Amino acid sequence: MVTGLGLSAYRALSRRRASTPYTTSAVRPSGALVWMHAPEEGSADTAATLARRLAATLPDLTVIVTVAGKIRPLCAGKDLICETLPQDHPDTARQFIDHWKPDVALWLWGNLQQSFIDAAAHSGAALLLVNAGQNGFDELSSRWRRNVAHRMFGLFDKVIARSDAAATRLTMLGCSGEILEQTAPLQTSSIALPFAQTDFDEMADVLKGRPVWHAAAVQPEEVSVVLEAHRHASRMSHRLLLVLNPADPAQENDCIAILKDQNMRFANWDEGAFPDDNCQVLLAPSQGELGLWYRCAPVSFLGSSLVAGKGGLDPMQAAALGSAVLYGPNVRNHLNVYTRLATVGAARIVNDANALGVAVTRLMAPDHAATMALAGWDVASESAAVTDRIVDLVQDALDARQRRG
Repeated sequence: MVTGLGLSAYRALSRRRASTPYTTSAVRPSGALVWMHAPEEGSADTAATLARRLAATLPDLTVIVTVAGKIRPLCAGKDLICETLPQDHPDTARQFIDHWKPDVALWLWGNLQQSFIDAAAHSGAALLLVNAGQNGFDELSSRWRRNVAHRMFGLFDKVIARSDAAATRLTMLGCSGEILEQTAPLQTSSIALPFAQTDFDEMADVLKGRPVWHAAAVQPEEVSVVLEAHRHASRMSHRLLLVLNPADPAQENDCIAILKDQNMRFANWDEGAFPDDNCQVLLAPSQGELGLWYRCAPVSFLGSSLVAGKGGLDPMQAAALGSAVLYGPNVRNHLNVYTRLATVGAARIVNDANALGVAVTRLMAPDHAATMALAGWDVASESAAVTDRIVDLVQDALDARQRRG
C-alpha cells in the first residue's frame, strides 16, 4: 500500500508540470540502438568515450547519448547522436521512447527519472544502471521516494555500483542483490591506438636501445620549446633521439625550416628515412602513427598543452601503450584524466622548455620512466576492464532481444 501511494504521489507531481512536446534532433537510424543517459556533472567525456566504444565494438549499432541541461553537450559523430534529456513528464518520456525505440537503455550514475525509466521498461528495452554513485540517489532519501526507488530498481536487468559505499546505499534503497554488482568506477578511457608491428620491430632494431622520447601534436608555437628541451636533455644523454610529431601535417615544411635554422640533424619518417646514429630528431608529420611512437618512446610530451586554446591530447592513448606522460597546463579537454594520471604518478606537468628538459632528463633513467608508465598502465587497464564489462552487458542484452525476435 505504501509503495502504491509513493508511486502515485510521484506521478501526480510529474503530471502537475506542463508537458512540453518532445522535438527530436534526428531520424531514428535503422538497426539496433542504445540510449545512454549521463546526468552526472563532469561525466560528458566518460559517456562519449563509452558510447564510441560501444559503436566501434558492436557492428551496426547507433548510440544516442542524453545529458542533463546543465551539462556541457557532447560532440556528435558517426553512429553517435547527442541531445539534452527533456523534462521528466510521462507524456514527454513516452514521446521520446516511442521515437527512438531503444533496444537497451543504459543509465549512468543516478538521478533516476521515473517517467523515462517506466517508458523504457514498458517498451521492452533492457535496462542497465552502471557506474552508480553513492551521491546519485540523494533525491530518494524521503520515505515515499525510497519506495519509488525500490520499484524502479526492480525494472533494471543489472545494476553496477562503483564503490562499496554506493553498493551499500543501493541495498538500503531496495536494490536486490541478485542484480547488484560492484566494479571500479567507470572513467574516461581510450581505445588503444593501432601501430604496425613490423614498423615497431624495425625501429627497435634501428634504435638498439638508444634513448628516445616523443613530442606529440606539437603546435607551431611549441616547436622551439620542444627543441630547446631536447638540447637540454641531450647534454646528459648524448645519443638521445626526439620523435617530433607536429599537430598538423601542414607544419612539415615549417618544422624542417626550424630544424635547419637550428642546425639540428634530422630525418623525415614520412619520406621513408630511418634515424642513423647522428640523427638528433626524427620528424614524423603523419597523425596516423601516434600509436607507434607511444609504443617506441618510454616518455611522451603531449603537445597542444603549452599554448592556450587547444585543450591538449587524450593522455590515456599514451598511457595505454606504456609511455610516461609529460604535459603543459592547458589541458581543459581532458583535465579529469590528466588529474587521475598525475595523482598516481603517471603524468607530470611542465610549464616551459627548462622544466620539460629537466623532466625528460630525469625520465631517461629507465626505472623512473618505467614506474610512471606502470602507474599509467594500471589506470588504463582498470578503466578498460570496466568498459569491457559494460560492453559485454550491452551485447548480451542485444543478443537476448534478437533471440526474442
